[in-house]
Amino acid sequence: MGEAEEIAGEGAERFGEFVVVRRHGPGGHVAELVLDRPQAMNAVSTAMAASIAAACAALAVDRDVRAAVVTSTHARAFCVGADLKERNSLTDAELVRQRPGARAAYTGVLDLPMPVIAAVHGYALGGGFELALACDLIVADRTAVLALPEVSVGVIPGGGGTQLLPRRVGAARAAELVYTARRVAAGEAERLGLVDLLVDEGADRDEALALAGRIAVNSPVGLRAAKRALRLGQGLDLRAGLEVEDAAWRSVAFSGDRAEGVAAFNEKRKPEWPGE
Repeated sequence: MGEAEEIAGEGAERFGEFVVVRRHGPGGHVAELVLDRPQAMNAVSTAMAASIAAACAALAVDRDVRAAVVTSTHARAFCVGADLKERNSLTDAELVRQRPGARAAYTGVLDLPMPVIAAVHGYALGGGFELALACDLIVADRTAVLALPEVSVGVIPGGGGTQLLPRRVGAARAAELVYTARRVAAGEAERLGLVDLLVDEGADRDEALALAGRIAVNSPVGLRAAKRALRLGQGLDLRAGLEVEDAAWRSVAFSGDRAEGVAAFNEKRKPEWPGE
């Protein structure tokens, strides 16, 4: 069996050459979005960006998926960011035309309606770190090295880094990391809040999938509404944030999941979520 076939596996779906989506657990409620361009340490080319965007578009409308995990097939890298070799070959006009497709990859991950976890090991640089930042949670192993080094090559983070990083670590810390372009090793990354869970070397994928499994036992309607409230409420004052929460609460209060959850609690059994 070839490497590509082994990665895809039975029941998996390949999006272009560089992305695979696999399902895990009973009911396939956990989806794994696999970055699979190992020959380039998952550098995001035009074709790979299109594959990420297409995979996210499919996951976004899959009501069976309750949690997702973004992983890598490369042993020493999650993703090293934009494919600079490809970028070097582009004219200014071609770079302009490429931009919407590149943005679609990052916003595709950011806009997934279910909770999303990044499983990071090795290098997560530039756009690779931005893919992780677009997730709700980041699990990293002790080999992880994170950075937004774009100013060192004459650009700025373009996959959401200047907006997502301050929301994680505050404006001043984000400014220091962006302006210096320095690389942050795993231990410091945990202390700074760049990652949420630091695990032993090689355990990032297993831990992220286990965490996704613990999330996926809960109401899919509730999970999506909770994510919506958390995301939309960021940056708002308290009163405005409470209105966002109330709107999200109303969207689930009369759902089938709410009725099933209350019934299951009173009947002392596990709920069987209708997902509506």
